[in-house]
Amino acid sequence: MLTCTPRSSMAPWRRALPVIGLVAVALLSACGSSSKKPQPAELPAVAALMGTQLVWSAQVGEGHASLAPLVAGGRVFVAGGAGNVAALDAATGKDVWRLNLGTPIAAGVGADGQTAAVVTRNNQLVAIADGAERWRVRLPARSFTAPLVAGERVFVLTADRVVTAFDGKTGARLWSQSRPAEPLVLSQTGALLAVGDTLVVGLAGRLTGLNPDNGSVRWEAPVATSRGTNEVERLVDIVGPVSRIRNSVCARAYSAAVGCVDASRGTVVWTRAAQGTTGVHGDDRLVFGSESDGRFQAWQRATGEPAWSIDRLKYRGLTAPLALGRVVAVADSRGLVHLISREDGSEMTRLTTDGSPILAPPVLAGDALVVQTRNGGVFAWRPQ
Repeated sequence: MLTCTPRSSMAPWRRALPVIGLVAVALLSACGSSSKKPQPAELPAVAALMGTQLVWSAQVGEGHASLAPLVAGGRVFVAGGAGNVAALDAATGKDVWRLNLGTPIAAGVGADGQTAAVVTRNNQLVAIADGAERWRVRLPARSFTAPLVAGERVFVLTADRVVTAFDGKTGARLWSQSRPAEPLVLSQTGALLAVGDTLVVGLAGRLTGLNPDNGSVRWEAPVATSRGTNEVERLVDIVGPVSRIRNSVCARAYSAAVGCVDASRGTVVWTRAAQGTTGVHGDDRLVFGSESDGRFQAWQRATGEPAWSIDRLKYRGLTAPLALGRVVAVADSRGLVHLISREDGSEMTRLTTDGSPILAPPVLAGDALVVQTRNGGVFAWRPQ
């Protein structure tokens, strides 16, 4: 029985929503089996084929999956669910600035190095500059995706599949683009990124290219087509993060498919059925991601053909991965970070945190691998 809630350079690593018409938008936060969940197998001793050093750690407050660290301008931007937002020096982990907004945070952080933006649980978009609140505006719907700050604008994707642009200095609304809504949407991070002069956003099972100046649609590329006999089976939202290498953008449609799109032309390069529910990452040769049971998979970026897969991390609650030169980093619900070989998935080493689940994907800050745990710990390692 299903239970659902309604509606760069990486060389060092080589070694409550509105009613739309008569249909209410619902939030799907999780679907799971009522039977006992399978347990992960015991892990063997750490292989330790790669040296790493914990170089700094920090604390930002309890987090969740929609609060992934973000790196921009030599800083690591982090947020805690209770309202803390901080910019940390990427080299030392020391505070550049820290601000408590006084209200819980639902999604963030987006930043361009100077301006940061988050979305609060009461649907307010808040912009921060140099550690001080610059402006805040109320959104018409909830958001689970970090805002994108680029070109002195702040772009927001709300759960009703509306994309809105705001002036980064004043908060004035510049334009809004809405697409056909489905009865269910995911309370999970979506796709929102800039590719050249195009704003690329995940809408339902499509990657869509928008003109960032006025929101007009330039192209739409389907990664998955909605099918099934009920609303849950037809749910194929694009989930973040995505993997971008130049004009190649590869993404996952929730529990349906993985595919790559040429964002310069808006054409689908390939799609392949896949059952995962978290985003993907990759390099110029491979795309990496995990299936819903934790089987970790690599696909050829050019063709979508499977390259390899491993089963030893099954049922560990994996995050989306991060490709780092010759290794791939993926974290789990036990607070471990697994560094595996990009060539065959063999273990290179394993990193420990504070033991609480890591829900958001790892990020790269210069030559440091950074993760944030549910208990609010932020940890950074460098290769030795």
